Amino acid sequence: MSRNVDLLIIGAGPAGMSAAVTARRHGLDVLVVDEQPAPGGQIWRNVETMAATARGRLLGAAYAEGAGAVTRFRASGAAYEPGTQVWQVEPGPRAYMTRQGATSLVEARCLLLATGAQERPVPFEGWTLPGVLTVGAAQILLKSSGQIPDVPVWIAGNGPLPLLYATQLLKVGGRIAGFLDTTPPDRRRAASRMFPGAVLGAPGDIAKGLVWMATLRRAGVKIVRGVTDIEAIGGQAIERIRYRIASGDDVTVPAQTLLVHEGIVPTIHPTLALGCAHRWDAAQICFAPQLDEWGETSQQDIFVAGDGAGIGGATAAGLRGEIVAIRIAARLGRLSEGQAAASARPARGKLRRALISRPFLDALCGPRHAVLVPNDRTLACRCEEVTVSEIRAQVAYGRPGPNQVKAFTRAGMGPCQGRQCAYTVASILAEAEGRAVPDLGLYRARPPFKPLTIGELAALDETSEAA
Repeated sequence: MSRNVDLLIIGAGPAGMSAAVTARRHGLDVLVVDEQPAPGGQIWRNVETMAATARGRLLGAAYAEGAGAVTRFRASGAAYEPGTQVWQVEPGPRAYMTRQGATSLVEARCLLLATGAQERPVPFEGWTLPGVLTVGAAQILLKSSGQIPDVPVWIAGNGPLPLLYATQLLKVGGRIAGFLDTTPPDRRRAASRMFPGAVLGAPGDIAKGLVWMATLRRAGVKIVRGVTDIEAIGGQAIERIRYRIASGDDVTVPAQTLLVHEGIVPTIHPTLALGCAHRWDAAQICFAPQLDEWGETSQQDIFVAGDGAGIGGATAAGLRGEIVAIRIAARLGRLSEGQAAASARPARGKLRRALISRPFLDALCGPRHAVLVPNDRTLACRCEEVTVSEIRAQVAYGRPGPNQVKAFTRAGMGPCQGRQCAYTVASILAEAEGRAVPDLGLYRARPPFKPLTIGELAALDETSEAA
C-alpha cells in the first residue's frame, strides 16, 4: 500500500506530538507513526494509563505533564498509527514501514524524524549477564507495567536519570543496595565553574538534582563516589559486583541486580541512512545531525526535532517540534516567511531558557574513559560476541575504520545493526590509531533498520504493483 501525506512524523514523543499539534493547527495532513503502543515516547511512556494511578503520581510532576501533551495530540486530528516499525527511509522523502504484518510505503512532502535518544552503551566485563540492565530499561518496566525489582538493586553511573529513577524506586517501595557514582573528579571541577550560572539561569533544574540527592541520603542509601571501573561477576546470572574507586582499591559486593547508565546520545541511524551531514558534539561526546535554525537537515524537506537533534530534555524537545512544524507549514504555503518567523519567536525564547542548564550538565555528566574504551576482555559487540581485543587487533593490518572492522569481525552486523557498539568500536580504533572519533566516523547504516520477514518485503512489492 502506498500513501501520500503533507507531513510524516516518525516518533510520538514530546517532539513528535508537539509538531503534530502545531502542523494540524495550520491545516496540514499529518501522519504520526511510532513503535510504541501508545503516545508519549520514553519520557512519558504509558502516561495515559499510569498518570491517574497512585503509582503514576509517585513518578513526579514532570511525568504527569505528559498526560496533557498526549490529550492535546489525540485531539489534534493527526492520523496516528502506533505499533509501526519503520525499517527504511529515503530522500524524497519516503518511508517504508510495517504494522500488524502489513507493509506500506508513505510518501510525504516533508518528513520529521522525532526518534529521540538512546542510552549510551555501557560495556564492561559481565555486562551481558542476566540481572544487568540499563536504568532506562528498568524505568520502562516501572512506567509500562508498574514493575519494580523484588531484590535490592545496585545503581551505577552518572547524570540525572539514575538519580531520578532511584528516587522513583524508593517512592514505590523498591530497595537500593547502593549507588555507585561514576562521575570523574575532573568533570566535577569543570562543572563547578558553571554551577553559579546554571543556578541563576535554571534554578528549577538544579533544585531537582539536589532534591534527588537529599532523598537518597535521607533513605540511607550507600553512595560511593569516584568509581572508575565496574565488573559484573556470575555464572548463569550476576552474583557479585567488583568496582574500583579512584584510589585504586577494589571492592566486591554481592548483587542480584545491577542497573547502569552513562548518559544518552541522539538516535541518528535514520539520518545516517539518509546521507545527512552530521557534526561532532564535543560537549556531549557524540554525533548529531547538522541542522539549520529550523531543524532541517542537509537533505531538503527532511527535519529532526527532539533529543535526536541534540540532547536537551522533554521541554526542549517539544519546543523544537513546534519550531520545525512552523517551518514546514511555511514550506508548504500555509504561512509566509514573516509569519513563520513571528510565530516561532516565543518558542525560540522558551527553548533558550530550557537549555540554559545544558552546558553545566554536559560538563558534569560525560562518560568516564572506561565506558568509551573498555578493557580487552570486554565484549564490544554483544550481538556478535566480538571482544575489545579482537577490535584492537585489526589495527595491526593498517588504519581501519569502523566499516572495515565490521567486514573483518562482524561487529555491528547483529540485530541491533551497530546501535550498541558503534561508538565503542570507533573509540577503540581512535585510541589505538592515535586518531579522533570524528575523523573515523561510525558504521554506514544499511536497511532494513529492524528485522523484516521476506513475506513482509514481498508484500510491499505486490501492493506496489496493484497500485
